[in-house]
Amino acid sequence: MRYMGNTGIKVSELCFGAMTFGGKGYWKYVGELVQKDASELVSLALDGGINFFDTADVYSEGLSEEMLGKALGSRRKDIVLATKVRGRTGQGPNDVGLSRWHIIENCNASLKRLGTDYIDLYQVHSFDPYTPLEETLRTLDDLVRDGKVRYLGVSNYAGWHLMKALSISEKLNLEKFVTLQAFYSLIARDLENELVPLCLDQKLGILPWSPLGGGFLTGKYRRGKPRPENSRRTDTTGQFLQFDEERGFDIVDELEKITNNHNATITQSALNYLLRKPGVTSAIIGAKTKEQLSDSLKTTDWEMTPEEVARLDEISKPPRVYPNWMLQVTVQGR
Repeated sequence: MRYMGNTGIKVSELCFGAMTFGGKGYWKYVGELVQKDASELVSLALDGGINFFDTADVYSEGLSEEMLGKALGSRRKDIVLATKVRGRTGQGPNDVGLSRWHIIENCNASLKRLGTDYIDLYQVHSFDPYTPLEETLRTLDDLVRDGKVRYLGVSNYAGWHLMKALSISEKLNLEKFVTLQAFYSLIARDLENELVPLCLDQKLGILPWSPLGGGFLTGKYRRGKPRPENSRRTDTTGQFLQFDEERGFDIVDELEKITNNHNATITQSALNYLLRKPGVTSAIIGAKTKEQLSDSLKTTDWEMTPEEVARLDEISKPPRVYPNWMLQVTVQGR
């Protein structure tokens, strides 16, 4: 268990993501789990020590929330439940964004689908350039004061988006964001240029989404070998997650060496690495099968050594973008 950012609430080092539930519309490519299978996975996660569950109002057009709520049942009171708002949830002109209208309507809809009267962590899914931040933040604060929401989080924000939001909340005495959910893994460490330092400074907990790079860091994709059929990266064209696969193959090779030292799996090693990184509260894992989930649950049974972390740091280090390299030179010159 770790504290969720600068709060007094504790969450498990692994968070179970329900994006694979339902498989309706756009989300079919991620997973198409029916209620029976979803309930079995949730039960396995709970029994394995996970107390943190994440979904969103847009996943399978709301079906993911509905299925997660049913799967949790009477055990809902024992867990920290997170969902998100921002995406399009209808055909109307106001059925998208972070306006007061859309947030309130969709918070109420999420509560109904989840079968609960409060959301532990309510996250904005991305930045909305068309709505003043003051309107969004005031509305979120109202939801906390009304008891519908307990904590606030943000996802997919740039550094200036997040810092501006935190500054406005402080100025207006509003509830602040306490977590950042972001794309972060061994094949995508861009977050370390701006957002990780920001989160460390402002004491936000980092919740990496897609910590296995869409399945790439499980070891099922290897250099020179056929790609598995019916997987997310079977066809490399039009991929949502963009990264250098050749570099990724090198990372997987190194993960395999570390895996052999711990009698573990490549999946566990990739997750274990992230849990060693500063600021990370909980890595969000998904699963289509009980075997996949059981494997991931063993991640916290062991700990990667500092030397192994350093080797992976070196092979996966992100490009030094300006002004970061200039600031480093300046600091070293003091």
